[in-house]
Formats: sequence, structure tokens, C-alpha cells
Amino acid sequence: MRQRSFFTECNPVMAIVPVDLAAAANNGDWVSLKNYERVVILLIKGIGTAGQDPIFKLQQATDNAGTGVKDLLFTKVYSKVGTQTGITAMTKTTQAAATSYTDAVSAEAQAIIGVEITSEDLDSDGGFTHVRLDIADVGAAAQIGGALYLMLNPRHEADPVAESAIA
Repeated sequence: MRQRSFFTECNPVMAIVPVDLAAAANNGDWVSLKNYERVVILLIKGIGTAGQDPIFKLQQATDNAGTGVKDLLFTKVYSKVGTQTGITAMTKTTQAAATSYTDAVSAEAQAIIGVEITSEDLDSDGGFTHVRLDIADVGAAAQIGGALYLMLNPRHEADPVAESAIA
């Protein structure tokens, strides 16, 4: 059996470079699921001001230019909110199918918030193959954050790191 490394099973792609989430709307890059079975989308953020919680929103499109953009529904969200050294397990939240998620206490804490999307979650009949994370401007006070796409389960034997998920 051939042993594979993390980087042959996962292609990490920057969604949103670390930025002040209060400076403007934060739209991630589009990534394609044409060559991957799933993507884990992670927001990593620092402490901000109460009441200025990030809104985690997903969209889908038919290409990396955002053609035909429409909202992408999801039901499961995983998070760690609080001092990260004091939290040992992720919390799983199940919500009614929605296009966004807001953790009402995440603004005033460090947080990791994640969603897993499979290619089957996209409107493939409509030709939708791309996903994007958007985090709206959180408000007036500074709050540093960034996001990653972890592109998983490559459909081809080629090294997934060599294949662009953005192009």
C-alpha cells in the first residue's frame, strides 16, 4: 500500500489572507471542486469587540469569475470559541439549511469556525463547481482574521499540490 502524506491528500489554499475583518467586506477567492471531492473551509480569528460577530457565508458559482453566483446552503458548523489552549474539542452545531452562520459570542474571543462542503452539495445540474467564503465587515472595532480552504480527496492520482484549485 502506497503511503500518502497530508500534502498529497490535502491542498491548502488561502481563502482570505489575515486582515482586519472590520476594514471592509472580506470575500475569499473562488475554489474549484472539479478535481476534489470536498473542501473544509476554516475561519481563524482573534479577539474583537462584543456584538461584532463574523458572519460566515458561502456561495457557489460555475467558474472562478463568479459566473451565476448563488448562495450555498449548509447545515453543519464546527467551532472552537474561546481561549484556544483551554478548548480541547470542536463543537458541532446543526442548523436548518442556511447560507450563513453567526456564532453570537465569537466576536469577543479567539475562534476557529469551519464548514465541510462536498462536491455533491453544489448545484451540479446547474453547472456549479466553485465555492467561495465571504465574511462581511464585522463593524467598527479591529478584529484580525483569515481563512483557509483545505481541498481534500483529489479525484486524480496527480499530486494535488501541483493542481491549482483557484484556476
